[in-house]
Amino acid sequence: MANIVWHTTYRLLLDLKQEDLGHENFDDLWNFLYKADRMAAQRNVPVSERGLQCGGVCKDAGVVAWMYLRQQANGRREAVHERKEDEERHKAPVSDEHKAYQERILRAAEEGGFHGDCEVRTPVGRSSFIQTDTLIEGEGGRRIGWEVQLSSAGFDGPASVKSRAAKAAKRGITPAWHTDRADYARRSDTQWTRSNNLPAHVIAKIGDLRVISGYRALDFWVCDLRAVYPCPDGVRRCGKPHVTPKPRDVLFDDLVRRTAAGTIVPVEYLRGTKVDRFWVTDADRDRLTDLQAGVIILHPTQPDDSSSKTSPNLPTCRPTASLDGSVPAGSDATDLIPEQRAFAPAPPQAEAFDPGPQPPSLSAPSSPPTPGEAGSGEPESEQVTPPSADFPTEIEQVYDPSVTTTAPAFPDDLLQLQERLHRAHAEHRAYLAELPWSVEPMAGWARGERFSHRGDVPDSPGWSDEQKETVDRMRAELRDLSIAVVDHPHWATVPREGLVDARMQLKKQTRPVEPDVTEAA
Repeated sequence: MANIVWHTTYRLLLDLKQEDLGHENFDDLWNFLYKADRMAAQRNVPVSERGLQCGGVCKDAGVVAWMYLRQQANGRREAVHERKEDEERHKAPVSDEHKAYQERILRAAEEGGFHGDCEVRTPVGRSSFIQTDTLIEGEGGRRIGWEVQLSSAGFDGPASVKSRAAKAAKRGITPAWHTDRADYARRSDTQWTRSNNLPAHVIAKIGDLRVISGYRALDFWVCDLRAVYPCPDGVRRCGKPHVTPKPRDVLFDDLVRRTAAGTIVPVEYLRGTKVDRFWVTDADRDRLTDLQAGVIILHPTQPDDSSSKTSPNLPTCRPTASLDGSVPAGSDATDLIPEQRAFAPAPPQAEAFDPGPQPPSLSAPSSPPTPGEAGSGEPESEQVTPPSADFPTEIEQVYDPSVTTTAPAFPDDLLQLQERLHRAHAEHRAYLAELPWSVEPMAGWARGERFSHRGDVPDSPGWSDEQKETVDRMRAELRDLSIAVVDHPHWATVPREGLVDARMQLKKQTRPVEPDVTEAA
C-alpha cells in the first residue's frame, strides 16, 4: 500500500493522507476516482489500464507499479499494489539492532525453558492476520508477543499500536512493546518498556541489558497523618487506602522470562482522567485488584504501640542516648561498637526517667563511667554516626550531638521525614555536580585574558534522557518530602508566635555538620 498515487490519465499526484487528496479545487475527488475504479473492476478492466501508479517509493526507484483503490469499512482509504513484489519494496529493511533484540528475546526465553519464534503470522478472521516480531510460548498456554520499535522507526512512531495491541489481545497474545526512544515510552496506547539506545553488538551480547522505563512497583499506603504522599483525591487526609506506582529497573532478560512465566503482568492504572499502562509483579496486580474492589486491608508500616515512642531499629544518624550520657539499664554496652555505644537507644522503662532541671550545657555525670561505655571522657565532637546502609558513603552526614540533645522534643516520624529531606537534598546536589553544565548540548567558550585564571569553558554534551528522568525523580521526591514535613500535624500544637523558631530548630536538629577542613588536615 502507498499514500502517494500518480493518475496517468488526469496527470494528478494524489495524497491519500489529505481529505481533498491535495487538490482543493476539485470537490469530492476521492469518491469520483473510487467509483470509476470500482466500475472498471466490475467490467474486468486490468489494473494496468486504470491509470493509477505508485507515486512514492516505486516511482523514485524508477519502477512502474500499477495500483487500484480500496476503502475499508472504517472509512480508511488505501491504494494497493497489483504485484506483491512492489508492495515489499515499501517495507523498511530490518535494522541490525532490531535483529539483535529478536535474537536476545529468543535466547532469554530458551534459557528460561520457553519456546519462541520470529515473524509469526496469526490469522484474524478469514482474510487478515497479525504479524508479531517475536512470539514467546509461555507457561500455561500464555503467549507474549514482543514488538520492537527503535529509533529508526520514524519520529511519530507507529500509528496503529493501540489497534494492533487490541487485535493481539483478542487472539490470546499479550502485547509487549519495547523501544529505545523516550517519546515512544511516554505513550499510553499499550505497555511500553524502554532501554537505552545501544548498538547491535552490545544488545546481542550476554551482558546485562537494563530496562529503565515501563516497569513499576506499587506502593500501597493509607491516607492518614503518617502518610508521606499527598492525597490523590485532593483532600488533606481522607483516611482511604491508595496506591502509588514507583519506577523500578529490571533486566531485559528477566523481563522476558518472567512475563512468559506470568510473574510480571501488564496492568492499567487510572490516574485522574488518564490511563497509565505498565508492567508489575503478579502480587502487586492482585493487591491492586483487591484495592479497586474495596476488599484490601492495609497494615500500617509501623506497629501501633502507644506505650513506646522509640523505634525498634538502631539509630543511624540521630543520637537517642539519655541526657546524662550513660547507657540505659538492661543494655550490654560491651556488645556495641563505640559509635553505637554513644547513641544506644533506651529500651522501654517501667518508670519514666525524669532528669530534673538541667542547665543549658550538659555537665559530666557524677560517677565516672566504666571504660567502653558512653560518656567515657571522649569528646562528643568525635562521636561518629554509623553510615546508613541505603545512603551513599560519599555523602554520608554526621549530626551534631550538642544540637540534638538540647533541642525541644519533636515526634519521631517528623524527625525521620526531615532527616530524609536533608539526605534527598544531599543526593540531589551530589548528582547535579557530576552532570554537564548545560541540560542541552552547547558549545563552550574562552573566558579571555581578564578571567583566564578561571580557565575556558569546555563543550557540554548535554544531559541524556536517563539523567533527565533521574533529576525529575529526585525533584519529585524532594517535593513530596517537603509537603509531608509542612503538613505534619505536630505544627498544629505549636503556638503561632513560635512556629518559625520551631521549624528552624527542627532543621538544625537534623542538619549535617559541615566538616572542619583545618582539623582534618
